[in-house]
Amino acid sequence: MNTWFECTAKYSKMDENGREKNVSETYLLDALSFTEAETRIYKELVTMVSGEFSVTRISRTKLAEIIPSEVGDRWYKSKVTFITFDEESGKEKRVSQFVLVFSDNVKSAFDQIIEAMKGMMVDFEISGITESPIVDVFPYVPEEKKIPDNFTKIINGDNPFGDDDSEEIVEEDDLSLN
Repeated sequence: MNTWFECTAKYSKMDENGREKNVSETYLLDALSFTEAETRIYKELVTMVSGEFSVTRISRTKLAEIIPSEVGDRWYKSKVTFITFDEESGKEKRVSQFVLVFSDNVKSAFDQIIEAMKGMMVDFEISGITESPIVDVFPYVPEEKKIPDNFTKIINGDNPFGDDDSEEIVEEDDLSLN
């Protein structure tokens, strides 16, 4: 399960009339810790914001799922309650989770949740859908490891030091068998 952090940043941007306006916007990102969340939000904002900005708040948020879409203009937060029946006690058990949906409006968000949950073996109900202040979502994407210039990647049996098919990174000077 991913750990999601809401990060709020303040900065100045131009409005529709060309005037500079101070804004506070919330972003969601996937990270392992508060430190990583802070590092990642700064990296993301540097590419998006011209000028100075400050991250004013970082908080952990509980989201069970994110339902992205090609169509939409805002994020909606929905409370989905799963209903199960405990055979031993004979009681109904309800567990609520939050889902984030990118959509045009509440009705479309509702439909997208129903579509995403189709085929589940448990009953559920959507308890509420509200517009979220989140502007953008940045899921974790592993970076490709950069190999230093004086190193070479050896793959699929090209390894002069062994006959296995493992991948190894060695310094180029080590490849000479003089």
